[in-house]
Amino acid sequence: MNKRIYLSPPHVSGDEMDFLKDAIDSNWIAPVGPHVEAFERELGVLLRLPNVVCVSSGTAAIHLGLLSLGVQKGDEVICSSLTFCASANPIVYCGATPVFVDSEEDSWNVDPHLLEEAIEDRIKKKSKRPKAIVVVHLYGMPANMNAILSIAKKYEISVLEDSAEALGSLYEGKPLGTLGDVGILSFNGNKIITTSGGGALLSPNRNILSRARFLRQEAKESVPYYQHREIGYNYRFSNVLASLGRAQIKVLTERVEKRRAIFEQYYAELTNCEAVSFQPELEGSYSNRWLTVMLFKGHEKAETIRLLLERMNIESRRVWKPMHLQPIFKECAAYLNGVSENLFNYGLCVPSGTSLTSADVSMIANIIKDQLNASSN
Repeated sequence: MNKRIYLSPPHVSGDEMDFLKDAIDSNWIAPVGPHVEAFERELGVLLRLPNVVCVSSGTAAIHLGLLSLGVQKGDEVICSSLTFCASANPIVYCGATPVFVDSEEDSWNVDPHLLEEAIEDRIKKKSKRPKAIVVVHLYGMPANMNAILSIAKKYEISVLEDSAEALGSLYEGKPLGTLGDVGILSFNGNKIITTSGGGALLSPNRNILSRARFLRQEAKESVPYYQHREIGYNYRFSNVLASLGRAQIKVLTERVEKRRAIFEQYYAELTNCEAVSFQPELEGSYSNRWLTVMLFKGHEKAETIRLLLERMNIESRRVWKPMHLQPIFKECAAYLNGVSENLFNYGLCVPSGTSLTSADVSMIANIIKDQLNASSN
């Protein structure tokens, strides 16, 4: 059996040990320290945004972002349905209720037309606007932000960009996560750069980030003893992990270029197969292609190929199961057009890690091509 090929494994840059050694030698192994501050500054330069707060995970960043936007018990928050549960769970942490909106075919992200329909219907039914909109940039692909932001402005609703999968992606030349009121990133082990675990909160509004920074450290007040007037959270980011991030951020551009090259190779080798298509990229969008995702004609093809790849020790994964289909959210309102269910039924994420070789990609593409040809005969 060949060595296992993972979907999106970590890829070290070669400089991690130097940064890590500095953190250990200086004894800054607590969840504070100079590498945290430096990593926040370096992210800010990269994103052209002076306000960045690093936290323990992307999920924590969403939670703090929603709290900083004033989301509370009794509110409704609109959320992309086609996403990982970490986009929606923090809404519940706040005591609010998710309202799910389906995807558009053009980007696989939230459908602006359905979004406006959902907002108007919630106002009609609840006599108040949803408190916020969580927009997910799925697999690193920018959502249709001009339309979404225009709708949000019209109804005076805050926008949180879930850019957990989208560091390095651009929309009309602007980094994702910097377009809405709040943005978040993830540095989980499978992301385009990783600190093993961790995330970041972004905002052009210093007050929002000041609030998030306060809540991040148990809402401890600025007095010479431990005093708390409200509930806070232990969402601080480790100086050790930040040292890894400082090495990783140096190779981000290289990592994005490699992910896009992997996508282009899959596309070139499989584009003539009528049974397969790929996640589209809107004009004005530049995706980091965090994962290459294929859409097959026929549910049985996607699952057959997943099982075939697994037998050959190659990891692949179904597209996210939409939130409106998750048992935990079955009572939540949802505005649907069938797109996300179609993507879940027929979509497959294939290995996209930047340590893949061109030969690896060709091997995987040929396995898929051979299976598609065999099933068509």
